[in-house]
Amino acid sequence: MKIVLMVSLLATVLFAGKPAKEKFFVVERESQSVAVIEDGLAKRHMKDMHNMNHGIIKFKDNDAYLISRDGYVVKFDPKTEKKEAEYKTSKSAIGFVIGQNYVAVANYDDKSVDILTRDLKPIQKIKTGSKNVGIKIYKDYLIFAQMDNDKVTILKDENSGKSTPKFKKYKEFNVGKMPFDAMIQGHTYIVGFFLTKGFGVIDLDKMSYRQINVTQEGKKPVLKIPHFGFWSLSKTKTFIPAVGDNRVLVYDKQFHFIKAIKIKGLPVFTSLSPDQKYLAVTFSGKDFPSIQIIDTDTLKIIKTFTFPGKVLHLRWSKLHPDLYVSVNDANQVSVIDTKKWVLERDIYQVTHPSGIFLYESKGEK
Repeated sequence: MKIVLMVSLLATVLFAGKPAKEKFFVVERESQSVAVIEDGLAKRHMKDMHNMNHGIIKFKDNDAYLISRDGYVVKFDPKTEKKEAEYKTSKSAIGFVIGQNYVAVANYDDKSVDILTRDLKPIQKIKTGSKNVGIKIYKDYLIFAQMDNDKVTILKDENSGKSTPKFKKYKEFNVGKMPFDAMIQGHTYIVGFFLTKGFGVIDLDKMSYRQINVTQEGKKPVLKIPHFGFWSLSKTKTFIPAVGDNRVLVYDKQFHFIKAIKIKGLPVFTSLSPDQKYLAVTFSGKDFPSIQIIDTDTLKIIKTFTFPGKVLHLRWSKLHPDLYVSVNDANQVSVIDTKKWVLERDIYQVTHPSGIFLYESKGEK
């Protein structure tokens, strides 16, 4: 029995994978660089990453991709942090998505959508005559909104399953005025408008479109649907920061109004904790330096934090009870202990931080 137990323990030691680790990539807005936070410290900086105003980083498999404000797509290795390729699609790019065998970029400046290989070699440039936003993937479809033409375009990959995609226009919908962002839930593409009240919903299985007008207390319309990146979707509720009002609006999944949570200022960004028990809210204007934490069950504010500068972004750790907050003016990333709800520490050596992006390396043998 003892021999069997010893063999079992030895096998566990030899073949168990390494524990998962987190690495935070923080956009340094003014420096054309990205800070790398690992084990609670700002350890390195990735330089020459182009214009990092509104820089976005996404991960796919073992690859990382960055899009800069001035139209560059950069591929890098998130483990070694080495740049592997870059390609300039336009003078101004606004969003991108990563498929299994391509990268698609929505451009503002030259009014096109670029299809690139995963190594950033050009495949197609699709001219639209419009600034393009809200680019998403569903099965063999690539979906995006034409901001100037009040349309949503659906392209289909005719080479589905092959190494090189070939996209062709499959369907277009005339939608509300000036679509400016979108999100996707399962087979549903949801697009917001800058000038039309409410938002549009496309069923990508049925290829049908309808418009939903969102109301709040007293059936008053929500005057403008904000950037969908600022929404938070739990399993049972949808949280929307109210544009121009000191409230977070709460709906069920069918957009029936539940409650307007009164908060201290004008909300900008909401973010759910990984367990969906808490919602963090950032602000603009005089309350820029603050965040508030809402209990998603009671819908009450449980904590307010104020920092020595503007809060531009935040990110929940998936492995630890931590919330990372980029404090732009103070050149620091602050870390909140989400068990005790206290400020745990500040991370310096980060210059004008904004977006925080989390890479989780899985346990490896």
